[in-house]
Amino acid sequence: MKDISSKRLPYGKILPVLLSFVVMGFVDIVGVSTGYAQNEFDLSPEMVQLIPSMVFVWFFVLSVPISLLQNRVGKRNVLLAGIGATALGMAIPFVSFSYGVFLCSFVLLGIGNTLIQVSSNPLLREVVTAEKYPSILSISQFIKAISSLLGPLLVAFLASRTGDWKNVFLVYGVVAICTGAWLAKTPIKETHEQASAGFKDCFRLLKDPVIAFMVFAIFLTVGIDVGMNTNIQGLLVSKFDLTLEDASLGISLYFFSLLVSRLLGAVILGKMSHVKFLKWSGWFTVVAFMCLIVSPSLGATLASIMLVGLASANLFPLIFALTINRTPERSNEISGLMTMAIVGGAVVPFIMGVVQKSAGVDFVFLVPAMAAVVLSFSYRKFVR
Repeated sequence: MKDISSKRLPYGKILPVLLSFVVMGFVDIVGVSTGYAQNEFDLSPEMVQLIPSMVFVWFFVLSVPISLLQNRVGKRNVLLAGIGATALGMAIPFVSFSYGVFLCSFVLLGIGNTLIQVSSNPLLREVVTAEKYPSILSISQFIKAISSLLGPLLVAFLASRTGDWKNVFLVYGVVAICTGAWLAKTPIKETHEQASAGFKDCFRLLKDPVIAFMVFAIFLTVGIDVGMNTNIQGLLVSKFDLTLEDASLGISLYFFSLLVSRLLGAVILGKMSHVKFLKWSGWFTVVAFMCLIVSPSLGATLASIMLVGLASANLFPLIFALTINRTPERSNEISGLMTMAIVGGAVVPFIMGVVQKSAGVDFVFLVPAMAAVVLSFSYRKFVR
């Protein structure tokens, strides 16, 4: 593959692409923002659910068109556009601030994140070998986890020091601009895929049962992640009577577990079969959710939240990398289909909300637990 040596990685090209995963992590601010927005605008539960929907619906609408567009304009240019849209979204709350403006900001965040998700993963594939790709992709998700972890902590810090939690948007905007500037100065030679590919060619890939199942697996994986992100606060507040600020630390605990697991995953993937790692990750996620559902105390609940993060952290990079490596010549289109499936981040939390309304908070996490059961069988698609 091009002139990339298996012994020496081109860090000058890898680093600016990896930094884009910091910007990708900004989307997880939606979790802590829902609680603050509900208090600030006195929102009903239905109106609160619009916030994550405004972010994740764009993955379904734009992912495939963007994946086809980047066949012509290039992955790096699409990634730069996504970073630019994110920076613009972060600037809007400082011009005017209302619930409508707040939603517009998250619309731009969702559009920008869609562009980043579609382009960054296959662009990373351009600067590393196929053997290194799963490990580097886990590192990229580790970096995203750092960004996600720091979000709630940064909000709490800025709220206490400046009196306004929204200043997190200013910090995010500056980081996005700096990331885009570095990437714009970095030349990356890209592999051009078939320019004639269209919507039919892209969706025709779903006739392959492996690709179809793994796209659905991404839907469930992201649904689990966002479902945890947006429901940890509610679980801790309603079940253990914590304050919103204290409950927000539960989100940071979850993202810390993701960070640790992805760092370990990057090491383990260099020594262990990727398929076996996927198998055990899926089954451990099921066990972790069972622990969370039956946990009787605050300590046990926090420990179970960490277990879910540790078990599920590497599902996304494993599923993505195994599928891309199976058909690398169609990486743009597969990336588009998989990024489209990130709409699971809007659907699964909505289902969790319906369950909570009818059955109570104790049964909310049965929804991602059932999704984890399905994911635990995904490794079989790669067993020959």
